[in-house]
Amino acid sequence: MDNRKLAENFTLIADLLEIKGEVVFKTRAYRRAAETLASMSQQAANLLQQGENLTAIPGIGKAIAEKIEELVESGRLQYLERLQQEVPRSLVDLLQVPDLGPKKVALVWKELGITNLEELEAAAQQGKLRQLPGMGEKSEAKVLAGIASLKRRTGRTPLGDALPFADQILADLRALPGVVAAEPAGSLRRRKITVGDLDLLVAAEDSTTVMNYFVKYPGVERILGQGPTKSSVEFSNGMRAQLWVHPPQRFGTALQYATGSKEHNVRMREIALSKGLSLSEHALTRENGEEILCANEEQVYAALGLPWIPPELREDRGEIQAAQLNKLPLRLDLDQWVSELHTHSTWSDGKVPIEDMVKAAIERGYRVIALTDHSHSLGIVQGIPPDALPRQKEEIDRLQQKYGSQIKILQGIEVEIKADGSLDYPDEILATLDLVIASLHISLRQPRQQVTQRVLNAIHNPHVDIIGHPTGRLIPEREGADLDMEAILQAAAQTGVALEINAHPKRLDLEDIYARRAIELGIPLTINTDAHAPDQLDLITFGISTARRGWVEPQHVLNTWEPDLLLEWLDKRGNSNAAR
Repeated sequence: MDNRKLAENFTLIADLLEIKGEVVFKTRAYRRAAETLASMSQQAANLLQQGENLTAIPGIGKAIAEKIEELVESGRLQYLERLQQEVPRSLVDLLQVPDLGPKKVALVWKELGITNLEELEAAAQQGKLRQLPGMGEKSEAKVLAGIASLKRRTGRTPLGDALPFADQILADLRALPGVVAAEPAGSLRRRKITVGDLDLLVAAEDSTTVMNYFVKYPGVERILGQGPTKSSVEFSNGMRAQLWVHPPQRFGTALQYATGSKEHNVRMREIALSKGLSLSEHALTRENGEEILCANEEQVYAALGLPWIPPELREDRGEIQAAQLNKLPLRLDLDQWVSELHTHSTWSDGKVPIEDMVKAAIERGYRVIALTDHSHSLGIVQGIPPDALPRQKEEIDRLQQKYGSQIKILQGIEVEIKADGSLDYPDEILATLDLVIASLHISLRQPRQQVTQRVLNAIHNPHVDIIGHPTGRLIPEREGADLDMEAILQAAAQTGVALEINAHPKRLDLEDIYARRAIELGIPLTINTDAHAPDQLDLITFGISTARRGWVEPQHVLNTWEPDLLLEWLDKRGNSNAAR
């Protein structure tokens, strides 16, 4: 049982305990354990096998460590099974309904015998909810509206959809009279791969104009709440957004608070208390009641004796301690980018010829581009057959002569890791190329051991330089392969193969927690867009955000290396063609 499944079990326990009415500290303990497990780069099962004591992990106490061990060893948890006999598991779905918290879920279950969303909707339509204690017609109407909202929503929104949508709203808010600043917050600003509601903050002295504009914004389907400080809306696409307006002189503490994460903010408040201060979204306050107002986040962190901590790091994964020691990772930025090592052209499923991709790379200041069209067995994308590679090479050589020292053009391939574990091209073909990316696209649902072995085979092939988008996932349509990531990371560390963080927002694969583990093991990383058209080269910022969340620094990333150093690395891996 991997960390993701362990986390799901503990989240389920926390939800069921809340509905049951268990004491708060108990439910928090299980929720914290779930969050810790989900963010760990090493598998708890592997740690147990190595004889490690799980209680050494923050957020894992003795009782929870024992439950982890039981789940790992048996795949079952007696405590959870007993709990589900007391509280129907389907009640957890009811918690998704806005304005229906654990107490009301327990109420409709115990009073009306409701155990699922269909029964809840039927009861509300029949006017049964309004008869319950503490509820009425308005509560009943809210439940029906919430269920309708759920039907429009597909769960958390992929970052690639949420960010451009929020950016447009923020750009329009910044243009309003009196608006000093407008920024995203929450998981969107921390650049998690999916986000819940859009949290937006504005700095302005007068909130009336801002709020009136926001609730009437194009596409607003429903106003969930409107006030002088906070308003909430739901858009026709199912996304929800919350807007807070704060005075400019208080914007720093407001933005820090709203960005989160919750665990990061707990650490910040602890530091404030140790200095005789209290920290809220409004201000830092001394014991005598005097406020310290912060117009920006840098002032908030400085008041607590810390350097500014980038939003992507704020997950309580050691960033506070690193800041105290002045050891925060050097921040990756787009202006450090020198190369793009994963692109496609009309030689396979790309949208434009090679020259258009080359010109787009030059326009962005890149000095190296690798053309890595798909190999031929991936029939759905009309991959390039081996006998066509010499003709593609002739085209690349002609373009290299045309563009000269402006850019180095590499002939690569994205070779398919086939279902039987072999690579799509024989070694003698791979040896002729400047760069080889090996990727999974098919048979992702194979058993863990089998699909992991396929990737390990590719890692140990002497001609493979990079493992592309390791799990093969597509967000939100397709889960990635169930890989033993620790085995893959160890093999990559042994062979020196680079792992890719695929910047396309539908992939963002390698995940941040594994990127951090990779740099711990000294594995080189590469961040590429997998661009199939020139404008997709701009997706690189999504990959940079994922890498920042994984504490990746510029020197860890092949794309930031000077061309001579990159070509030397390829040469040492046996790609002598690239250095020419």
